Amino acid sequence: PVAGYTYVFRGTPLLVQIYLIYYGTGQFDAIKQSFLWPVLKEAYLCALIAFTLNTAAYTTEIFRGAIKATDKGEIEAARACGMSRWLVIRRIILPSAFRRALPAYSNEVIFMLHGSSIASIITVVDLTGAARIVNSRFYAPYEAFVTAALFYMALTFMLIGGFKLLEQHWYQHLRPRRT
Repeated sequence: PVAGYTYVFRGTPLLVQIYLIYYGTGQFDAIKQSFLWPVLKEAYLCALIAFTLNTAAYTTEIFRGAIKATDKGEIEAARACGMSRWLVIRRIILPSAFRRALPAYSNEVIFMLHGSSIASIITVVDLTGAARIVNSRFYAPYEAFVTAALFYMALTFMLIGGFKLLEQHWYQHLRPRRT
């Protein structure tokens, strides 16, 4: 089931996923009459669901690869020291997998930030949607979209800085020691 989920959400464009969740779910009377309809009729929540499902699929594969890349020798050494299965996972596998996955995960987070610009397609007002509104009201495309681009760049630089701090913390054992 997880492989199928990741295959579908990684194999289809995010825009198609947003369209299917926002426009597609309203085509079924069973959904319209269920408890889900108040959530699925809101564009913002549909975009949030699509982004969450999409990034969860990519993140699943990022961490799956990082966990599979854990050296078997490390696991065997931990088992030889008498660690239980859960202690091996908690102390050996997850910390080393997190270190390996962090750069790819930071790219995924930045991709989702940039991908959020397509939420304006389904009437969600984000930075791109706000730039479109400014452009339509004042016919100032250059100012509107350059300002939106600067905001996206500022957010991206803040995310990069945050992930750089995380990487410094998790990779501190790789830095040369000062004597």
